[in-house]
Amino acid sequence: MTKIFYFSGTGNSLWSAKKIAELTEDKCELINIGAVGLRLNKKNEGAEKPDHGRAEEQDEKFHVEAERVVLIFPAYAYGPPIIVSKFVRNTEFKTPYIAVLVTYGTSPGGALASIRRKLKKKNIKASYFSRIPAVENYISIFGVQKTKTINKRLEMQKKATMEAAMNIRNKQTNRINSFRPVSAFVSLLFSLGIKIFHKWYKVGQDCDGCGLCAKFCPVSGIVMQNQKPMFTKNCEHCQACLNWCPQHAIFFARIRSGTQRYHHPEINISDMIH
Repeated sequence: MTKIFYFSGTGNSLWSAKKIAELTEDKCELINIGAVGLRLNKKNEGAEKPDHGRAEEQDEKFHVEAERVVLIFPAYAYGPPIIVSKFVRNTEFKTPYIAVLVTYGTSPGGALASIRRKLKKKNIKASYFSRIPAVENYISIFGVQKTKTINKRLEMQKKATMEAAMNIRNKQTNRINSFRPVSAFVSLLFSLGIKIFHKWYKVGQDCDGCGLCAKFCPVSGIVMQNQKPMFTKNCEHCQACLNWCPQHAIFFARIRSGTQRYHHPEINISDMIH
């Protein structure tokens, strides 16, 4: 059994997760890190703060047992999404082999290094790490890439994913540098911003209250009130909502109603909801 844990907003990481499941020639289970991590986050809220008086051993743990474990997630500001970091920290892995893959648009930074440090504390020996280039999806800052660039990046993602799948199937291992101080600093600043970013999302008049954004939010960070989405502190800033909204009615930073959106062309809304 291979268990593939993924986190995905626009479908890039989910596409690679599904492709790896197809190519590993093994029984695979796809599991959304957001769903698991959200539950652990609620149970262990405040556990890292000493003034709360909670011992680490009191934290609820998620137990994973499998022949292979694969973690795949996007890089956010040179680091892993917050919920992915918490998932790894609060999970007990009972497996002889674990693979960690990061999808990225501009740069993966030290996302793999961050997870490597956490796994090292768990004494996990057989590990494989890989970077998978994908289409840049942080359109609120970078905008949507040109069609030619998108097609090139999709092909790069396909090639890198297939290579990773073969290495995972053969239980290949490698080593990476876990010392990435600049990336760790940038990621820390971004994680501080996450705490307030949800307040900057806006909903336009074109919103018809369909509720799709709440259904496919990977961390249940959106609730519907009076047929309008409300953004909560659970938001991971994956921007799935504004990229998948059929009415283009969710805005952030430079995003407006006429701004082109992006999601992986081979991933649909039902994939995200499931």
